[in-house]
Amino acid sequence: ATLSNLAGLYRDQSRFAQAELLYRRAIAIDEKTLGPDHPDLATDLEGYAVLLRKTNREADAARLEARAKAIRAKQAQNPPK
Repeated sequence: ATLSNLAGLYRDQSRFAQAELLYRRAIAIDEKTLGPDHPDLATDLEGYAVLLRKTNREADAARLEARAKAIRAKQAQNPPK
């Protein structure tokens, strides 16, 4: 969470290269430790997508948003018990 929060701060400060590195690292950690369907991963994917849109990488942003949406849909169908 700390990496993602720092990435968001850097994104908001227009420090895009630094933010991108942190988002990528946070996503890799999420995938390894939480799995491919965890809501925290979806949150980090959405944050990274915002960064990609700010840097005019619309197709990449759309791909990440679609992945996050799929994770959220799967979670809605199978909420944790």
